[in-house]
Amino acid sequence: MAKSSDNSGLDRILTLEIVRVTERAAVAAARLRGRGDEKDADQVAVDAMRKELNRLPIAGTVVIGEGERDEAPMLYIGEEVGTGKGSKVDIALDPLEGTTICAKNLPNSLAVIAMAEKGSLLYAPDVYMEKIAIGPGYPDNTVSLTKTPVENIKAVADAKGVETKDVTACILDRPRHARLIEEVRSTGAAIRLIGDGDVAGVIHTTNPEETGIDIYLGIGGAPEGVLAAAALRCIGGQMEGRLQLNTEEKIARAKTMGIDDPDRIYKLEEMASGDVVFSATGVTDGNLLSGVRFSKSAIVTHTIVMRSSSRTVREIIARHQDLGKFD
Repeated sequence: MAKSSDNSGLDRILTLEIVRVTERAAVAAARLRGRGDEKDADQVAVDAMRKELNRLPIAGTVVIGEGERDEAPMLYIGEEVGTGKGSKVDIALDPLEGTTICAKNLPNSLAVIAMAEKGSLLYAPDVYMEKIAIGPGYPDNTVSLTKTPVENIKAVADAKGVETKDVTACILDRPRHARLIEEVRSTGAAIRLIGDGDVAGVIHTTNPEETGIDIYLGIGGAPEGVLAAAALRCIGGQMEGRLQLNTEEKIARAKTMGIDDPDRIYKLEEMASGDVVFSATGVTDGNLLSGVRFSKSAIVTHTIVMRSSSRTVREIIARHQDLGKFD
């Protein structure tokens, strides 16, 4: 589980250095957007992200990645990255959040990474996670996985001072969510179904005035859950997650990572604690970020980078005129 660290914090320079990591991965994936090949798009993003990570002055360990060691050449859980000198950090990453989105050139595909002090990110297997999240400004414990979807929708409406019909929930469009969708709609609330990209879905709850999303509900990837928690630690909000350890093999894998209770509900601070830095660069256009733009003279990227200790949120629109560095 995530725990506090005795380190004094991350080097401030990492707040901007990790932007280069997501920029490189996003540009690599963007060259293949709309071409229908999820595997190749993911692979080039992985290769680009690994290359840039290994230039950083860190002793980094991937605690949330694209699978276990036997699935290399993905950036696997337990892989060590960086020069080996500098801050010891945990890393959660998704070189291409929304592989299907990228392959179809649909909105909200991102390259995403979070870094935190050693021991600060939830160390978990690559399984599914049940999640619930809302943005900042609500009373503590407004929502919880111990409540029913109907109770959570009503709690958000009450906290906002509106009717349930004025609440919009974001849910992944999956057959497993048929009952959840039915329950949410029974309250009169609206639903925005997304095909992929639940990191962006969770982050969208932090700015409902622009995104129109008040609450995120449902089951998605655990890596995306930890990444989303890292972002909320920087922006503010509430989130809970419960790993879907529904087979003996998954339970055994989780135990090797120190997880003894397969039904445990993790609070936001248990998924991401300490000093956290988060970066996401748009691959395709979306509500959160613009996608990569290519021209004859430059490549333009749009990135959001955040740090929990300072609650700083920066948007960086970068014009890269040295095209060779992305080859």
